[in-house]
Amino acid sequence: MSEKLQKVLARVGLGSRRYMEEVIASGRVSVNGKVAHVGERIEQGDELRIDGRKVQFQLEDEIRRRVLIYYKPEGEICSRSDPEQRPTVFERLPQIPNDRWVMVGRLDINSTGLLLFTNDGELANRLMHPSNEVEREYAVRVMGDLTPQMRQKLINGVELDDGPAKFESITDLGGEGINRWYQVVVKEGRNREVRRLFESQELKVSRLLRTRYGSVILPRELRTGRWTELDKNDIDALTKLVELKPRQGTGLFGLAKRRAERMSENPMPARRGGYLRQQPREEDSSNQKSPRPSNQRQGNGNNNGAKPYGAPRRNRRNDSE
Repeated sequence: MSEKLQKVLARVGLGSRRYMEEVIASGRVSVNGKVAHVGERIEQGDELRIDGRKVQFQLEDEIRRRVLIYYKPEGEICSRSDPEQRPTVFERLPQIPNDRWVMVGRLDINSTGLLLFTNDGELANRLMHPSNEVEREYAVRVMGDLTPQMRQKLINGVELDDGPAKFESITDLGGEGINRWYQVVVKEGRNREVRRLFESQELKVSRLLRTRYGSVILPRELRTGRWTELDKNDIDALTKLVELKPRQGTGLFGLAKRRAERMSENPMPARRGGYLRQQPREEDSSNQKSPRPSNQRQGNGNNNGAKPYGAPRRNRRNDSE
């Protein structure tokens, strides 16, 4: 059994297939000591190197596709390591033998909410690539009055430093005084895009929580700093969204599955607080469906029948980003 070299490299998480083709064409990749060429097929047991450094890999049919939801708290950075020794989102994830987690998109240090991790680099790249227009949904607290004229501009599109951008939908979630909550949807993952869109109308985002990525919704009962693993049905729905072939070996298995089942027998109580949790969730105006994950397994608590959050609980120590 063999597989195309650029496909293997993309799945390892080193970049998109197109980028890997460029890397191969530049002569930086070798297989069994010989310079590789684009389209070359590789077998399990071959020695694969990039810039002289050995790359561990498995062929597609031998890898179980896995996806985690992580509820990122404020103060963690989206990086594997940090020179300033700040906590990173990778520190709380479970170990994955002979493989590694690839992060799907990012959240800045002051933002919270749903982060996806997978061991399938190609899935991660497709979910992030702008051409696939995968929806990202956020609950946002804004200081200031969003007028109908501003709303229309943000829906139609405004010019940012790195090009035009817009919201697919804006839903009013209520609020008090000068602070208002909105649910917004974008189809890109540019740096600080949501914040910059509001800033273009001279409005400041004081809190930002990602509540959905594609077909995956942040479960209501998942606590900050905890993770939960998706089952095969949820992962297959996510891969279908970006036109990837489902894989038989998918989701929880073995010890991880038994651990999740034990956790579900002793559920954690749902957190209370935050008037927005009482608000009914409104459907956005786009064509993309956003079903609740059907059967997520939580490694650090129960997630059965979980509902999505509308907005975060007020932080008594620091209520601003």
